[in-house]
Amino acid sequence: MKKVLFIFALLTACIISNQPQLVYAYNFGDYRSVTLTTKAWEALTNNDIEAVLAYTNKCIELYGEQAKKMQSSLTDYATGDNKVIFSYWALNDVATCLFIQGEAYRKAKMMDEAKEVFQKLIDEYTYGQCWDPKGWFWKPAEAAQEKLAMIESGSDVDFGDYTSMTLTVKAWDALAKDDLEGVKTYTNKCIDLYGKKAKEMQDSMTEYAWESKDKIFSYWALNDVGTCYFILGESYRKAGKTDEAKEAYKKVIDDYFYAQCWDPQGWFWKPSEGAQQKLDEINGS
Repeated sequence: MKKVLFIFALLTACIISNQPQLVYAYNFGDYRSVTLTTKAWEALTNNDIEAVLAYTNKCIELYGEQAKKMQSSLTDYATGDNKVIFSYWALNDVATCLFIQGEAYRKAKMMDEAKEVFQKLIDEYTYGQCWDPKGWFWKPAEAAQEKLAMIESGSDVDFGDYTSMTLTVKAWDALAKDDLEGVKTYTNKCIDLYGKKAKEMQDSMTEYAWESKDKIFSYWALNDVGTCYFILGESYRKAGKTDEAKEAYKKVIDDYFYAQCWDPQGWFWKPSEGAQQKLDEINGS
């Protein structure tokens, strides 16, 4: 742990003093904010904390002031088509970099540093938004607020990258451990973030997607939210909470009927059919 702290301190000192020894060891590409943010995400995924600090600090150094100007021009999150939101590129990328940096500190168990960075994001770059390649924006300041609450409570709940896939996988893991509270935490987060998108997908369909594997996966929000409701129903059923289980199963059938769930063995199954079968079992049909 002392070695990790020393590396963090040394890297930060080199960046602040503009000494090239460590900074120049990293390839900043074209120095654009989107490039630096992408590299920071990759470094976080690889648990390369030194690289996270190098890329995020470089992004904040180059674009922090522009991001603050964009922040000061807003009174709420930018809305409209994607071009409008993307026009706040500096704010979005600096806010995202601070979130990544906070996550790096949190993973390194440097909670005071993590809290400071998350709070800075919330206070100074509140209206930044981060684009998810699956087709939506999420809000780093809101995610940072959750991370702060998690640190303060000592909770070990970790939503990972907040994607619907990650949350669904974590819900399955919690179900396997008979952890009802864990299942509720992950499924509710997935439903909260992606329920609206899932409903839009459901309403656009008149039959199950079938053309190809990629076509089925293109309904990612519907698939994961429908699956999460099924997992929630299963968890309630296993816990003997029959009424709650029936309500969750019916939600799959009534609102997310065309959801499909990928089985790692190589096939898709239909949560609504599974939910109907479970309801029939409960009702003694």
